[in-house]
Amino acid sequence: MAWVLKMDEVIESGLVHDFDASLSGIGQELGAGAYSMSDVLALPIFKQEDSSLPQENETKHPPFQYVMCAATSPAVKLYDETLTYLNQGQSYEIRMLDNRKAGDIPEINGKLVKSIIRVVFHDRRLQYTEHQQLEGWKWNRPGDRLLDLDIPMSVGVIDIKTNPSQLNAVEFLWDPTKCTSAFIQVHCISTEFTPRKHGGEKGVPFRIQVDTFKQTENGEYTDHLHSASCQIKVFKPKGADRKQKTDREKMEKRTAHEKEKYQPSYDTTVLTECSPWPDTPTTFVNNSPTPAPTFTSAQHNTYSVPDSNSSSPNHQGDGTSQGSGDLHPSATIQETQQWLLKHRFSTYTRLFSNFSGADLLKLTREDLVQICGPADGIRLYNALKSRSVRPRLTIYVCQEPLRSIQLERQDAGNGDSNGAIYVYHAIYLEEMAASEVTRKLALAFNIPLHQINQVYRQGPTGIHILVSDQMVQNFQDESCFLFTTIKAENGEGFHIILK
Repeated sequence: MAWVLKMDEVIESGLVHDFDASLSGIGQELGAGAYSMSDVLALPIFKQEDSSLPQENETKHPPFQYVMCAATSPAVKLYDETLTYLNQGQSYEIRMLDNRKAGDIPEINGKLVKSIIRVVFHDRRLQYTEHQQLEGWKWNRPGDRLLDLDIPMSVGVIDIKTNPSQLNAVEFLWDPTKCTSAFIQVHCISTEFTPRKHGGEKGVPFRIQVDTFKQTENGEYTDHLHSASCQIKVFKPKGADRKQKTDREKMEKRTAHEKEKYQPSYDTTVLTECSPWPDTPTTFVNNSPTPAPTFTSAQHNTYSVPDSNSSSPNHQGDGTSQGSGDLHPSATIQETQQWLLKHRFSTYTRLFSNFSGADLLKLTREDLVQICGPADGIRLYNALKSRSVRPRLTIYVCQEPLRSIQLERQDAGNGDSNGAIYVYHAIYLEEMAASEVTRKLALAFNIPLHQINQVYRQGPTGIHILVSDQMVQNFQDESCFLFTTIKAENGEGFHIILK
């Protein structure tokens, strides 16, 4: 019996020795110096899967990259999405970069692409109720937009369009081969969508999303190419700067070990790839049953300095009758929509999409204030009632008949000098300025404005006095003038003399 027990001990010690030897072998093979994951992945069982993965990643190379020139927050955990703070109404540049490799998407070479920039909700809960949230914001901020494009600062963007029913989006065309920058302005604040209007830090996060499309065979930009977005929070003016400073100071107080858990702050925000926004291709298509125009075109060319003839806000359609701006009761729904767009009420075209001219004119001042808010309600009421603004000064001007015509009429009237007919035009001045007099004279008598060099008033003993702003301010209301023209000394254009 003792012999059996002794044999068991010998066998057991031998097994232990063999097991230890095998473990030591594993330790030598998988030691720190010899172990390599690439060797493991090179095994036959992994080769088939490994061969397909790199090819798939290469095909997903993003064709574009969008970079927003705003610093990211330093108080974001290492593996969380970046967060960028923006000031309300401040212009931020988004650089539209062509990131294609040689041979990628050759069909857009030499062609334009369309991008739609949106400000949307980050929280899924708010995304489900986005329509109600935006309607509530629009009710509290009538006439405002959540997102605008700063056109004068933007570079390379053309055919900019905004949809009155999509206050949170703008779209434009751009050439990927050229330098393109879109400057955006976000007008909604994160705290406007919190239940109890908490402080800025408790405000809801938004997303800036860019969706880009190429043109299809039928000419529509509905073929999706790329989408990317980033997370933002919007503060009142200067609030984003204060929040960025607070986060930086908090991070400076942390230990070196704690700082390793957080991302560094970057000077710019790179938008990361994401899924396209739902129903993106049809967002800017007019689905309304009425044939009213949906878009308000902001620009149709790369931004340039406006022409001098159209720079004045009052200088619109000089060749057309001002009376055509009235809304008549017989106006159709389409004509009513066009009237709203023409008079800067594009925000309410959807609200009044089924109103004819008679329907809109029946609304009282109180109705319009309740529907559109105090500012736009009163403005719309005044526009509907055609309350013309009384001119600051009215003068009557007649072009002096030629002496030969006067002589003919005198002969025809047997020497009666009353045969000459003097027809006066009423000139209504909204500005008491000499330039206003010149412009209105050109309009009244169909004279090219650029051909009028100077306007003089004939004084005592026949002297010619230059008409200045101060002289216009001292004109008597309803004064009468005869005017004649004389050719300029240099032969280019002519002068007008008021008598």
